[in-house]
Amino acid sequence: MSMSVKISLVVIALISITTSLISLSSAIPGTATYYSSYTPSACNGSIPGGTFVAAAGDKLWKGGKNCTKIFEVACTGSLYPFPHPCKIGTSVYVIIVDRCPNCVVTFELSKEAFASIADPVFEGVITIEYQPIRS
Repeated sequence: MSMSVKISLVVIALISITTSLISLSSAIPGTATYYSSYTPSACNGSIPGGTFVAAAGDKLWKGGKNCTKIFEVACTGSLYPFPHPCKIGTSVYVIIVDRCPNCVVTFELSKEAFASIADPVFEGVITIEYQPIRS
């Protein structure tokens, strides 16, 4: 096997290992986008929830049962043709502070949370893996 093939295989293996910080056994696939300004929320009213916050899409909302729950979120890719938007090997912890009614995404992240795992210049939907941290 040539040296370039060996290097390519090592690079592919490293990318495969580092693209997901979340354990595959407990990770849930989903999608996310971001919003840029915080408004009064379904969970906290007008009390700010912090910088690393998210609104839950209808599927995750569960009638408000996920308010104030913390989730770990990692970017895995994009739904659109775009140079890979993910920051490989990163994840972010967010607290659910709002509902995103009629959203097709799992999470609508604060811009700060989104920028921790993906390039915020990318204004589309990213694919993610997530898991609950606190019940």
